Amino acid sequence: MHDTYTITSLSKQFDITPRTLRFYEHKGILNPERRGQTRVYSDHDRTRLKLTLRGKRLGLSLEECREIIDMYDPDRPKNTRQLLRLCQKIREHRAQLIEKIKDIEETLKAMDEVEQKCLGQLVNNTA
Repeated sequence: MHDTYTITSLSKQFDITPRTLRFYEHKGILNPERRGQTRVYSDHDRTRLKLTLRGKRLGLSLEECREIIDMYDPDRPKNTRQLLRLCQKIREHRAQLIEKIKDIEETLKAMDEVEQKCLGQLVNNTA
């Protein structure tokens, strides 16, 4: 027997909105069964959602998440191709974050310099 989930139960479980689930469905990440107007999500959908949210936390786009998740082959649970692709994406996003950190550090340094000049001028103006 497989568990099923409603849009409300999955939303609460993962602290996301029902609109987010519908968006993920539209993007092809989730594929719930329909019972009339009701969406019924499977364990498979729940797992895909969990992996997608994990990928988003790592900085992956929805398309990147879907691409990597879609590479999964149940007959080959240790799919080397999938794991290598994930590692490649992690390296790419890490490099982007390192560049952002450098940019932030340069901006903070520039702010410190300007602030010191401003404070120096204020001291000179009040003396």
